[in-house]
Amino acid sequence: MVTVYRKTAKGATEVETRAHKLPPRLRSALILVDGKRSDTDLRALIGPAGDESLQILAEGGFIDVFSVADVKRAVQAPAAAASNAGPSTSPPSTTTSSDVTLRRREAVRAVNELLGPMGESLSIRLERAKTIDELRTLLEQALPVIVGARGRDAARAFADRFSDL
Repeated sequence: MVTVYRKTAKGATEVETRAHKLPPRLRSALILVDGKRSDTDLRALIGPAGDESLQILAEGGFIDVFSVADVKRAVQAPAAAASNAGPSTSPPSTTTSSDVTLRRREAVRAVNELLGPMGESLSIRLERAKTIDELRTLLEQALPVIVGARGRDAARAFADRFSDL
C-alpha cells in the first residue's frame, strides 16, 4: 500500500508562521509533505526517523492522509481500462462525483506546480470543493494569483486546461 500525505490547514500555518514551534527535524519533514510524494519517498527524504516523524505530524494534526493505493492495482488499472475501452468511448454527459474528485485533484496539482507554497491556502480550499460549481469558482479565483506569480501566458494555459468545467 502506498500512502500519500498532505498538509492540513494547521500544517500550512505552521510552515508559514512557525506558530506551534515544531522542532527543526519535524518542521523539515512537514515542509517535504506536498500531497504528491508517497510515504516511501518521504521516509527516504526524511531519513532514519521518517516513520516516527510522519506519525508525530499526523497525530499532531499537521498532516493527514490524502490517498492510499494498492501499488499493484494502481499499475494494473490503467492497462485494464485501456484494453476494455472500445473504439467509440465518449465522456459521460453528466458530471459524477468521481469526475469532480479527479478534476479537483488535477486542479490542486496544477496550482501547487504553478504557485508552490504561495498557493497552499488555495490548494486547501480546492481540496474541500464538493461540486463542479465550487471548483469552477475557485479556479476563477486562482487566475489573478497565477497572473501575478507566473504571468498571463501561464494563467491562460491554466484556464484552457480547465475550460471544460
